[in-house]
Amino acid sequence: MKPPIRIGIVGMGGFAGWHHNTVAQLEELGEARLVCTCDPAAASFAPQQSAWKFAARGVRVFPDYRTMLDACHRELDLLVVPTPIQLHAEMHRAGAELGLPVYLEKPPTLDYAELEEMIVRDRAARKSSLVGFNFIIEKPRLALKARILAGEFGPVRGATLAAHWPRPADYFRRNSWAGRLLLGDQVVLDSCFGNANAHFVHNLLFWAGGPELHSWAAPATVRAELYRAHAIEGADTFFVEAATAAGVNLRFALSHACTGATTHAETIRCEQATLRYIVGQQAEIRWRDGRVERIRLDEFDGLAENHRDYYRYLRGETARPATLLTDTRPFVALNDLAHISSGRISPFPPAQVSQVRDEKEQKDYLDVAGMQAAQENFLVHGTWPGPAGWGRETGAAVTPADLPRFRDTVRAMAAR
Repeated sequence: MKPPIRIGIVGMGGFAGWHHNTVAQLEELGEARLVCTCDPAAASFAPQQSAWKFAARGVRVFPDYRTMLDACHRELDLLVVPTPIQLHAEMHRAGAELGLPVYLEKPPTLDYAELEEMIVRDRAARKSSLVGFNFIIEKPRLALKARILAGEFGPVRGATLAAHWPRPADYFRRNSWAGRLLLGDQVVLDSCFGNANAHFVHNLLFWAGGPELHSWAAPATVRAELYRAHAIEGADTFFVEAATAAGVNLRFALSHACTGATTHAETIRCEQATLRYIVGQQAEIRWRDGRVERIRLDEFDGLAENHRDYYRYLRGETARPATLLTDTRPFVALNDLAHISSGRISPFPPAQVSQVRDEKEQKDYLDVAGMQAAQENFLVHGTWPGPAGWGRETGAAVTPADLPRFRDTVRAMAAR
């Protein structure tokens, strides 16, 4: 029997609660042991601590992560950081400087310069940190990527991501950083693109990457239009087009300013076939000769499986984590370049925005007329919605050479 991985978790609220549930389940199976946790409002989580059986499990609780690490770091194999985006870098640094590998929730940061600092600091840890993009380890995804790289479908020509994710008004009041661009001088960029749908954005870059299996395509040029319907500082709707150095065209259309069912789809257009991948449902391959291949995607607990996969790496059973900090460079750069290209976040024309009350949920949503049609026209035909009726110009084409403009651009956006 292999010894359990010894874990410390920073926080108890928000998504940290999901990690606590997962680690508790894996502890029952003998795969993990929670040594310690912390929260500045630990007393307010007394019911959760009872449900998680901290006393019986011998879990030590601290008021802050530094005190916890001072007391417990020698007992840990792993530090889990599922905290607000703007705290990731400092908490990762605290763990890495003590030699601890970190399970860092996505996104690692949304500031390209801060990411580079994190990459350097990670070298001090005993093992590489993991960034928790949950779907990279799906076996059907890896198998399809291997088939793409083997040339079975011909070269990849383009890929698209559609995400129609309605979010009620109170979603943007869930914490102090929701929908924010900055908190003080710290970059947040909480959005459907950088946070809620970050898994799928990262997935699309994965499909376009090569020649290795674990590779992500870096954007060579980016154009974007960013919008908001909600009363927030950041954007709730993104239209982004990127070209890779290999000439693959990527288009992303994502929004929280909508109603109806939550949907998302990753589509990869190759020379001989088009692949469509919908997490939790199915993958479909449509060949140019008319053949159709469907692959059932079985139930997949992304958080539990990513924990297990990372434990295998920490025990030396696998060569690398699913997503290294270095692997997130394309994702972070794409986010930053989308903001630079757009230059501003445009309010939707008021006449096109309606408030919709969901009586079952007792929540209010904002719905932008024509959103799904605009997304489809953009993804399929490349028609930008701004010049086509939403009253703004498309952002200028930018390249990684424009990244030094990032912070000034975001500060200007936040000041408007």
